[in-house]
Amino acid sequence: MPAYAYEALDKQGRKKNGVLEADTERQIRTQLREQGLLPIAVEPARAQETANSRKFSFLQSKIKTHDLALITRQLATLVAAALPIEQALLAVAEQTDKPRLQKMLMSVRSRVVEGYSLADGMRDFPKVFDDLYCAMVGAGEKSGHLDEVLNRLADYTEQRQAMNSQIKQAAVYPIVLSIVAFGVVAFLLSVVVPQIVEQFEDLGQGLPVVTQILIAISETLRDYGVYMLVALIIAVIAMRRLLLVPKYRYKYDKRLLKMPFIGNLVRTVNTSRFARTLSILSASAVPLLEGLRITGSVLGNMRMREVVEIAADRVREGTSLKAALADSKLFPPMMLHMIASGEKSGELEQMLRRCADNQDSEFSAVVNVSLKIFEPLLIVTMAFVVLFIVLAVLMPIMALNTLAGG
Repeated sequence: MPAYAYEALDKQGRKKNGVLEADTERQIRTQLREQGLLPIAVEPARAQETANSRKFSFLQSKIKTHDLALITRQLATLVAAALPIEQALLAVAEQTDKPRLQKMLMSVRSRVVEGYSLADGMRDFPKVFDDLYCAMVGAGEKSGHLDEVLNRLADYTEQRQAMNSQIKQAAVYPIVLSIVAFGVVAFLLSVVVPQIVEQFEDLGQGLPVVTQILIAISETLRDYGVYMLVALIIAVIAMRRLLLVPKYRYKYDKRLLKMPFIGNLVRTVNTSRFARTLSILSASAVPLLEGLRITGSVLGNMRMREVVEIAADRVREGTSLKAALADSKLFPPMMLHMIASGEKSGELEQMLRRCADNQDSEFSAVVNVSLKIFEPLLIVTMAFVVLFIVLAVLMPIMALNTLAGG
């Protein structure tokens, strides 16, 4: 039986909103009149949901992770205190000082007041509350343990934020260091070196090969450096646009997993996210097949996402989770053995959480070691570059001194 959202006036002239089920709009209007209400507007609930989405389209952008974790933690505290959902949402909305968050929470509250579940109200904002979030909230509402589920979600959100920050640090630090180092070298080659080397060109004497190479590099940077920089920026933008196409993104992600060092990092991050997400879904009483579908959607690598989807199909056919994941060769053996142990003992959620902790520890260790190796390696590389420049400048001077002494 379809649901209809209505707006009506009571005998005091106050507006009433809600949702009723009936076969037609006429039956809804009849029910409202029998309740002493004057119907103003009646429309299918799905149509009103679409209107709400358009009305609040400016709220559809993502919010900061720590803001999401904070409102989730506040909701968990209020729900644990036996406060009704609509009152808890109102309290959290009044607590925040960010207008966009207030309007979003009030929109969710209005859906709850209309008779929808909290999870359904949150689905109006998919960029804020993703499939994982809504599925866990829905499972918590059904099981009666919504406060526990919200606390798990807050923990998960904070852990994911910490992991993302670590990934950004691992990527940004060497990139910035490299840009600064190569920027200094480019400045030396394009500005400083030409002023020194051009003194030798007027002498009419043959220059050493090293000096000739340095002059060629310097002239290339001076004449074409701007064009090379523009070409590099265009290439980066084109690459990013190309990766928005699923076919090319899949090929890129698949090739990324085969790279010697980066592939290991990508596997570690995605296996950690897989284990952590599936663990929290299992703890929230979300069925395994639904959990695998949601877990696959949160993975950043499309190849690993495909592997999880294939594994879900095999689990649906009766295969164990361990066997379904083992064929891909992308998940570490220790993780697979722990999953098998969890399936046999009925403690899959605890085993997955331990797997996620192990993968996070491994990732942190690899990042720390890599950063410690990268810095001295860059210094040594820069030392060789500077040595090359110094030799290219000194060798003609030494040759002139030899001729002058002779």
